Amino acid sequence: MLRCVRVEGAYTNLVLPAAIARAGLEGRDAAFVTELASGTIRRQGTYDAILGACIDRPLRKVEVGVLDALRLGCHQLLGMRVAPHAAISTTVDLVHARQGKGAAGFANAVLRKVASRDLDAWRDVVAPAIGGDRDTRMTALSVRHSHPRWVVDLLDQAVPDGEVEELLAADNVPPRVTLAARPGLADRSELPGTPTPFSPYGTVLEGGDPAAVPAVAEGRAGVQDEGSQLVAHALAAAPLTGTDDLWIDLCAGPGGKAALLAALAAQRGARLAAVELHPHRARLVARALEPLGDRPYGVVAADGARPPFRAGRADRVLVDAPCTGLGALRRRPEARWRRGPDDLVTLVLLQRRLLGSAIDLVRPGGVVLYATCSPVHAETRDVVRSVLGARADVTLEDVRPLLPGVTGADGPVEGTAQLWPHRHGTDAMFLALLRRSR
Repeated sequence: MLRCVRVEGAYTNLVLPAAIARAGLEGRDAAFVTELASGTIRRQGTYDAILGACIDRPLRKVEVGVLDALRLGCHQLLGMRVAPHAAISTTVDLVHARQGKGAAGFANAVLRKVASRDLDAWRDVVAPAIGGDRDTRMTALSVRHSHPRWVVDLLDQAVPDGEVEELLAADNVPPRVTLAARPGLADRSELPGTPTPFSPYGTVLEGGDPAAVPAVAEGRAGVQDEGSQLVAHALAAAPLTGTDDLWIDLCAGPGGKAALLAALAAQRGARLAAVELHPHRARLVARALEPLGDRPYGVVAADGARPPFRAGRADRVLVDAPCTGLGALRRRPEARWRRGPDDLVTLVLLQRRLLGSAIDLVRPGGVVLYATCSPVHAETRDVVRSVLGARADVTLEDVRPLLPGVTGADGPVEGTAQLWPHRHGTDAMFLALLRRSR
């Protein structure tokens, strides 16, 4: 799994379930492998600092297959309840089978050094107690909480003062599985788990395989973070006068929000048009919408910045824009290592084009919800301000009343909302509601 993520650019949460199924793992074994793979990737920055203290040469000179195995060994030793002798012996056996006897001896020596301290003690070695000036503190937080330094800097600017360490710690806590019932197809009462505190559609599973839940297996419900459920809910709940028959999801892949929106639209006699640039992701959207049967919806493989629809026709439009994903690091642990600060420029330009396109599509009086799974100001505050400054035909409305029971979610622009993992238990979703005025 580590090699697949590193070499092929795979996403852990998408590829791992299929890998577990191919291996025939269930129950505790499946949970163990999930934590072993995801946790190793999540904590890679801290483990690399620890391994660097135990190896007498730069990590870039360690064979990558051996390094992957050493990271797995570190996570078993420092992040899981695995007996040290078992963690070391299984990792050494793996290296021996893949890399040979010499590499196995090297791995054995390194992991014995790693096992000499627990995680907290190692943190004090590789990232001494946090203090001093801001630069020293941010560097220490980067190592202690396994986030690239540039990510720590951006999150520190976005999160309320004094909360960045809480946010970084929350990013390293595996999220619980959250389900969403699709109205008209399923009711929340038939889903197992505890009702979500904010979304009226969700439950939080205490354990087990969500695919074994009948409503999920039949597509009447899906796995969906509560923050994403709230994005769909806010768009559907926005007050509207006049027509309300065409909703558009402008960046619909892989289809979770589109499925919830389509179900909500169908209850009101409206139809959803789902737009997705990449054909393979458009097929995922179509698959997610199949359980709606003959209810009105359509899926189009097209560029959301140049959608094939008549301008001024839609009533509600969702722009869940492509972003850095730095608000969803709990469930996409590899995103922190895959992105770089240069990605922001390209993404922000795309986000502005998509939001402008959405405003063009909506009729006067209609609404656009702009959302990102990133709290970074360049992707949230700056995009909204840029579009508002460039267009006289749109106004920003307060989205916070549309989020039932949510407190402490004031966004970086008055009237916007920002959810947080450490405050709300959701991904760090940003929401802004814009209304076309003419």
